[in-house]
Amino acid sequence: MQGMAAVPHPQHNSKHPLTQLLECPPETSQVLGESARSLQFDEGECVFRQDETCAGLYLLVSGSYARRADRMGMHMLLSTGAPGELVELAAALGDKHHTYTLVAKTTGSALLLPLVALENAFRQYPPLRMHLLEELAREVSRAYGAVWLLRMSKLRRARAV
Repeated sequence: MQGMAAVPHPQHNSKHPLTQLLECPPETSQVLGESARSLQFDEGECVFRQDETCAGLYLLVSGSYARRADRMGMHMLLSTGAPGELVELAAALGDKHHTYTLVAKTTGSALLLPLVALENAFRQYPPLRMHLLEELAREVSRAYGAVWLLRMSKLRRARAV
C-alpha cells in the first residue's frame, strides 16, 4: 500500500449532529448551558486569531465565516464556516491555542462554550471528551480527503495537458 492514499470512507466523512456530540447527563448539560455566552459579530470582525489562547468551543448560530491561516509564510483561505458548526475542536481539546483565524464574512452570531465549563463537563462526564475527539478525527479525515481529491484532480489535469 505504500504510495497509495486512502480514500475516506463515506460513513466516516459525515458530520454528527451537535446534539449527539454534546450528549451528556442533564446535570452536565446544565453546566454547559448556563456557561454559554452569546456573541455577535459584524462583517469583517475577527472571532479569534491564529495562535491566540482559545477561550472555548464556538457554535456558529448565524452568518458566514472564513477560516484563514498563515502557514509557511503564506496566507491561506482554509474553508468557510456556517450555522450549526462547532469550531475549534483542535484548540479546545489540544494545546489551547487557535490553529487558524476565524473572520465573519457577514453579520452573525455564535455561542461560546468556555473552556472552564468544558473541563468541568469532561470531569463530570468523561465520554463527552471522547465524543468531541472522535468528531475532531472525522474533521481531520474530511480535510485529508479534500486535499487528496484536490491533488488528484490537479495531477489528472496536468496529465491531460
